[in-house]
Amino acid sequence: MSRSGLSRRALIAGAGAAVVGWSTTAHAWATAPDADVAELPALDGAVTLQQGDGLERFSTDFGHLVTRAPRAVLRPGSVRDVQKVVAFARRHRVPVAVNGQSGDAAAQGTASLESHSNYGQANPLGGIAIDARGLNRVISIRPGEAVVETGATWAQLVDAGLAKGWVPPVLTDYLHLSVGGTLSVGGIGGAVQHHGLQTDTVRELQVVTGTGELVTASRGRNRELFEAVLAGGGQAGIIVRATLALVPAPARSTVFTLAYDDLDAYLADQQKVLADGRFDLQVGNVVRSADGQRWRFTAELVAYGPADRPADRQALLTGLNPVPGETTVVEQGWREYAFRVDAFAGYLRSAGFWGLPKPWLSLFLPAATAGVFMREAAEQLTAADLGAGLLLFYPYTRAKVATPLAVLPDAPVGWHFDLLAFPAPGADTAAMLERNRRLYERAVQLGGKRYLIGAVPGMSGADWQAHYGGLWERVTRAKRRFDPAGILTPGQGIHTT
Repeated sequence: MSRSGLSRRALIAGAGAAVVGWSTTAHAWATAPDADVAELPALDGAVTLQQGDGLERFSTDFGHLVTRAPRAVLRPGSVRDVQKVVAFARRHRVPVAVNGQSGDAAAQGTASLESHSNYGQANPLGGIAIDARGLNRVISIRPGEAVVETGATWAQLVDAGLAKGWVPPVLTDYLHLSVGGTLSVGGIGGAVQHHGLQTDTVRELQVVTGTGELVTASRGRNRELFEAVLAGGGQAGIIVRATLALVPAPARSTVFTLAYDDLDAYLADQQKVLADGRFDLQVGNVVRSADGQRWRFTAELVAYGPADRPADRQALLTGLNPVPGETTVVEQGWREYAFRVDAFAGYLRSAGFWGLPKPWLSLFLPAATAGVFMREAAEQLTAADLGAGLLLFYPYTRAKVATPLAVLPDAPVGWHFDLLAFPAPGADTAAMLERNRRLYERAVQLGGKRYLIGAVPGMSGADWQAHYGGLWERVTRAKRRFDPAGILTPGQGIHTT
């Protein structure tokens, strides 16, 4: 008996009709047997028509900028279901994409679950969406290591790990994201300066390739697939299970917030802190001044430690030059800080921003041109562009990122520019998307790269080839080998434009 309780072949049901298979002539689901109908394989879970069972949320995503319904949604009862459906889809050239359906279900209920892609990246473009919530267990926690399924969220893993004194070394700011989702794009957070991306903490994966084969992959076993999947945008395989590194859980977080009116001073201090590694976590924001007339810069720097030994505040701030008298220091428990974005997300939901279109833009700039880009961006951006959102801007060390397909500028130090806009109702999102394209093109001129999340319109094949540069042949070779029918995650547009 499967976890779902279904032991027989599951039906695809929607609008009151049971679907028995795929019509090879009509290229549509069939509700009755016929000579041209390829019957669905026996499944432990269920496949449901998009139009039924309240699955409309699969037609869009967190960005609410792209809407196109998948033909069907797989709710897997096992990894075997993923294998079978992918193999079936390959035979009939039906696109497939995993949909994380993550979110803070404990606080908001299952109605709040959604794909946290921003620009249709997880949309199967009329094909089959795989609901990752069907595979969402934290399987095991042991000293220094966790094993989780693809649909488990980092929040689930944090709480399961904390119960045994262990936590992931790298976390995104918002923890209610699926493990498989962030590993497919990289997974960046404030600890990148010490530990790299979340993909750099992966020890082993179980992957379903585009042929339906289940493969165990690591740096020492099936390495080509391992490296093609991590930060690979879902092009070479579907992560179904991951073994991740853990570190001992800190007890205390001392959070320093430093304010800057001068960009050069901000850049210098952030890179000084990066170089000497005095803080455990390092991020930064670009915010509007109190009078709303200009942009300011804030460094958020965190020192971990035991509960009974306070941080040496004077030593940690030595040599830094923020605006005098505006530095704040807050002592928090480690978990309280890790879940800090939950309250902000709650505000965005209650104020009506959460479900609106969000034209995010996520870039990486080399340190030599980061200041130039930031000044030019600041001249273009207004408070309305940001809305109720955030603009993150902080440095990282390139050598800490070992994931080959995490494409970063060719520079020892880079800066992450992350426009997490939550515009007000009625905002001109079309104009904002055009702005994103202009900023992206300028970033490329300055040696920058994009992150696979975010909304950059008009990405052509030439754009993607330039993005990957010398890695392009490697990327296309992996696509040909592991997804020969080209069915996986077409919404990224990497191999379809």
